[in-house]
Amino acid sequence: MSEKNREGKRTARQKLAAEREKQKSADKRRRALIVGGAVVAVLGLAAVIGVVAANAGKDDDSEASGPVVAPSGAQGKDSLAIPVGKDSAKSTLTVWEDFRCPACKSFETAYRPVIHELTNAGQLKTEYHLVTLIDGNMRGTGSRNAANAAACAQDAGKFPAYHDVLFDNQPPEVDDAYADTDRLIELAGKVDGLDTPAFRACVEDGTHNAWVAKSHEAFNKGGFSGTPTVLFDGKNIYQDRTMTPAKLKQMVQEANKG
Repeated sequence: MSEKNREGKRTARQKLAAEREKQKSADKRRRALIVGGAVVAVLGLAAVIGVVAANAGKDDDSEASGPVVAPSGAQGKDSLAIPVGKDSAKSTLTVWEDFRCPACKSFETAYRPVIHELTNAGQLKTEYHLVTLIDGNMRGTGSRNAANAAACAQDAGKFPAYHDVLFDNQPPEVDDAYADTDRLIELAGKVDGLDTPAFRACVEDGTHNAWVAKSHEAFNKGGFSGTPTVLFDGKNIYQDRTMTPAKLKQMVQEANKG
């Protein structure tokens, strides 16, 4: 083979090797771009998921962390009690309730007639504290939304009647129907004069949500075991298995004799 031919083959091999190196470099760059793009996509997706998760966690907390607006006429420590009855009554019944709580409805069904009788007679003052125990146990916002709506009813001077309507129409414990503000407004139609633009705005805006959260916090700090918790002049009477509406009435009447 002539020197010229050998030189030509050597040059051809060098060109082929150079082309191969170029191709390898191009392949590396392409793979790097693909991997880099995938990483960016994953990070972008993670960022989106993080924002969604953060926003999902903020919904209830942000509303509960707003300004604490106590309902009109609220009394007691931090204005967390909604009073029913005369301040001059010699006995006080303190009731911690959750509008989604079946046991609370049972208490209301059994004791409400006597409580109404005694408060109307000026012999008993009842202080209602609203909590959100079932929202925490069963998930949802029905306890909070119903409590806020009841506080809105207090603003309108209609708390006792609306309080009773909410328990009379209580949904099953697993049904978070009271999370729907339209349902709460619909039930306000059962109370004369309650369904007003001011009441609707209060319910829809969650005006008293932070107050409800503060009330539930006080319940937890009180070390109570559940709802309803019923205190008569500071003594827990609902745990007393011998307690009856008739016995409560007798206790109030005896206190008023003194």
